[in-house]
Order: sequence, then C-alpha cells, then structure tokens
Amino acid sequence: MSQPLLEVSNISLVIGKNLLLEKVNLKINRGEILTIIGPNGAGKTTLLRVALGLQKPTSGAVKRQQDLTIGYMPQRLHLDPTFPLTVKRFLALACNNDFARILALLSEVGAAHVVESAVQTLSGGEMQRVLLARALVREPDVLVLDEPVQGVDVHGQVELYQLISRIRDQRGCAVLMVSHDLHLVMAATDQVLCLNQHICCSGTPESVANDPAFAELFGPAAVQHMAVYVHDQNHHHDLCTTCDRSTVND
Repeated sequence: MSQPLLEVSNISLVIGKNLLLEKVNLKINRGEILTIIGPNGAGKTTLLRVALGLQKPTSGAVKRQQDLTIGYMPQRLHLDPTFPLTVKRFLALACNNDFARILALLSEVGAAHVVESAVQTLSGGEMQRVLLARALVREPDVLVLDEPVQGVDVHGQVELYQLISRIRDQRGCAVLMVSHDLHLVMAATDQVLCLNQHICCSGTPESVANDPAFAELFGPAAVQHMAVYVHDQNHHHDLCTTCDRSTVND
C-alpha cells in the first residue's frame, strides 16, 4: 500500500492554558476525500493549520510526502467592498496573468461566466467556486477546503459537493475538508473524522453515524436523520474508535 500523502501523528496543541488539540491522528491517501466534522470550537480549523504547517504543535509530528503540493481554500475571504477587483484580477497573480489558464480553471469549477465580474458582486456559490479555482492553480496533490459550502443555499451545497467529488475523480488528488454540514457531507466523503479537541470517532460515514460518540456530540435527532441518510447511500460498514467527549473549548 502506498504511503499517505499527509499524516498527522499524536498531535497535541496547548496555547496558554487552553487545550486545543489532544493526541489527534489523521492520514489521507491519494484519491481520498476525508472530512473533519465537529461542533464550534472543536479545533477543526486549528487541525488544518497544524496539518498545513501554519501552526506548530506542542507535541506530535506532521509528515508530508516529499514535494507535496497543497491547494488551500479558506473559510472566508474578507475584501474591502470599495476596492475595485474583478475575478480575473483576483486570479491573475496566482496564474501569472495567464488569461487562458484563468478561464480554464473557472470553466472547471463552473464559473467562467463571472470572469469579468467584480468579486464583491458574486453570489455565495459563485464566490466559493472562484476560491476553489484559485486553490487548484498549483495542481495540488492535496486540496484542503475549510467550510467550502459556507454561505451557499442547500441546492448550491449539493452542487458544490458534487463538483468537489468530480475534481477528485478527474485530478486524482486527495481532498481534506472541514464541514459543519452533517447530512449532505455524508454522501460526499469517503472517511469522516469527528473532532472535539480529540478524535471522538472516525471511519466511513455509516460507521460514524452509528457510533455512540457521534450521538453524544450531536444529539439523537441528528443521529436518527443521519442513519436513514447514510443507509440510503449504501456505504459499507467499518470499525470506529470512540472515546469520551472532551469538554475543553478552543
């Protein structure tokens, strides 16, 4: 079996008196979609920052394959509403002003029609597609997406998850994703890691939905809805490691 593209081993992070991550393990292989879920303050974005090398852990190790290329899509982009910036200009620096490349990337994500539009006028779905196009500029081995469907309606969320799956299939890259969405994400991922400072459970979507730790974290109503949903997706069962819920906040 090939080595993981990215592996986080026994990571803990303490800042001041706050325990942000505790003995977290994660690995992702080429062609795999791994989604991190958990409540607000669970450390999801912090874990991404550690995996990307933007935050040094207190203990543990991060191992990346040599010459690994990572594309990152942030949770949100803050722009001055008075600053004149078109989509083409926004992507130009990343693409070395290669207009053909810009159009190709926007076409891949279904957003070629906004190339001359002001970034500030884009809808939520259009903005997320533009950010996704920018994350693809470097032809990444691992595509890291922090809340990629944020600010998008349910129909647009379905389309974006389908787009992410197509990109994985066509490019053969891995996708490491953070999501608050507990329903749609189960049809859009291969593996789930449920985080609340430490790993509460992990495995296939179905195994996580059936895990007691998942019920403890999100409540019985979410589990009931999820169980029906993932069984409809015909996922295979897998083992899931559980642990007690942490009460420490970010």
